[in-house]
Amino acid sequence: MDRVEKSKEKYKQLFGEGAPASYSTDPDFQDILSRFIFGEVFYQGNMDDKQRELITLVVLATNQTLPQLKAHVGAALNVGLTPVEIKEAVYQCAPYIGFPKTLNAINEVNEVFKAQNIALPIESQKTVNEDTRFEKGLATQVEIFGDIISKMRDAAPENQKHIQDYLSAFCFGDFYTRNALDLKTRELLTLCIISALGGCESQVKSHVVGNKNVGNDKETLISAITHCLPYIGFPRTLNALACVNEIIPEN
Repeated sequence: MDRVEKSKEKYKQLFGEGAPASYSTDPDFQDILSRFIFGEVFYQGNMDDKQRELITLVVLATNQTLPQLKAHVGAALNVGLTPVEIKEAVYQCAPYIGFPKTLNAINEVNEVFKAQNIALPIESQKTVNEDTRFEKGLATQVEIFGDIISKMRDAAPENQKHIQDYLSAFCFGDFYTRNALDLKTRELLTLCIISALGGCESQVKSHVVGNKNVGNDKETLISAITHCLPYIGFPRTLNALACVNEIIPEN
């Protein structure tokens, strides 16, 4: 199949029958969009459609492009992602984009779930409590990043040590320890979230290391960042790829 046929087949798989409303007003633009995203990008690299839709969800949540997010919640269900997996991917955004934007995204997810008679709230995926969230979060940090975590904590000025505690207990304790998505998936989604934010190259590099440490190889990272391209544009995509190449040089 050429990319035109591929795009039609993929669009139907994701969204069902019918055509985007923009075909009636901007058909040339919609052709460019559909053929690039669904006829090329969706077929590049080593990821399956479930992984691609998880990445799409978190990038759209990061961008706050909420109408498109809502459409892709339906697409995510259509390719076999569970409501729990969808919710967990969106929850994973919170430490990086903040609570208000994450709540905006959650509201869109909930609207789709209600329309499809998916009961809310979905089952809890929590594995920590008030007594264990810091300890388990710190352990997860060390599992991902290694000994550098203790050096970061020791180097933090006294009046900023609470930020390191928040990072361990909140970011990694409250979110990374949750069920439904494994550590490799969460770390890959985090890389896509901070790549989409832009201006976070230092953190992108750190999470390239983290991804490598949990078993996501360079091919997977390139596939994931490439999948972000239609949603974040070339500048942020090229910046993220430069970070990958700096940390994992070509042979």
